Parts: sequence; structure tokens; C-alpha cells
Amino acid sequence: MKIGIDISQLAYEKTGVANYLESLVRELIKTDKSNKYVLFFSSLRRNFQFSIFNFQSNPNVSIKQFRIPPTILDLMWNKLHIMPIENFIGNVDVFITSDWTEPPVKHAKKITILYDLIVYKYPNETDKKIIDVQKRKLKWVTKETDKIICISEATKRDAKEILGINDNRLSVTYPGI
Repeated sequence: MKIGIDISQLAYEKTGVANYLESLVRELIKTDKSNKYVLFFSSLRRNFQFSIFNFQSNPNVSIKQFRIPPTILDLMWNKLHIMPIENFIGNVDVFITSDWTEPPVKHAKKITILYDLIVYKYPNETDKKIIDVQKRKLKWVTKETDKIICISEATKRDAKEILGINDNRLSVTYPGI
């Protein structure tokens, strides 16, 4: 199987999202020797030290890096919902999205990591731009994501109550795996 993962949020080192995503990808690469992984990374100004994954000797891992601003990806994927991820990384069986954008897919199954629903629960404590981007993304998650990984039981509960997502699409994978 070929699995694509959006690792763009790793550009924001030392955040909870980056720490969770880095640990998840590191463990997948280390323990899974049968699947192929295509890591998608895009940031206009930020860089990421891919060497932390120590995959140079692993023929099952490749990186597709782009210099597309997050605002353009938000417009293209969250607002217009055009340009499937496969146009950037090639065909994959599964694509895992993370925190900022929700690209459409041609044929792949989609998995999305859901960290929290702060934009709905505490909108007065969040920047309006972040609220708008997250709500656009979550609209697509609700409509078309096959499986949603929640980082806690509380997030899973919020996904059911706030977004109306059925329990069978939700699972919990705690940080620090």
C-alpha cells in the first residue's frame, strides 16, 4: 500500500501539532517496512530538517517538497476544493491530513488527524483568520474523510457533538505513541 502524509505542520516546531505528527510519522516509518510512504511538505518560508526521520536508507519513504504559501493551499483546498493531492505526490491508496488544509483526493481513502475544536468551543480566544481556515477545513473533513483520528476522548466527544460525526468514523490515538 502507498500512504501519503501531509507533514507541512512540522514547519512549526515545538507545537503540539508538530510534536504529535512527528512522533506518528517517525513510528510509522520505523516500524512499518511493508508500506511505501510519500511525505508532502509545503511552506513558502519555513524549512524542515527531514533528517530527524532518519529515512535516507529507507527506500519506502520519499518526500515531495513544495514552496506554496499556506494561504494559497487554503484557497485551493479549503475554499475551492480543487487540485487533488495526487496531482502533487502521485497516486496513493491512503492520504493522511493534519491541521491546516484538507486537499481533495482522486481515489485515495482519507484519514484526518483532529487535535481539537477550539475554533468552535472558544472562538473569542482564537484569531479570526485561524477560525475561518479551520472551519473551512472541517467542513470538508465532515463531508469526505473516511476515518478521523482524535488525539483524546474529549476531542472525539467534541467531534460527535459539535460536528455531528458518527462514532464509526472516529478513533482515538493518544500523543506519545
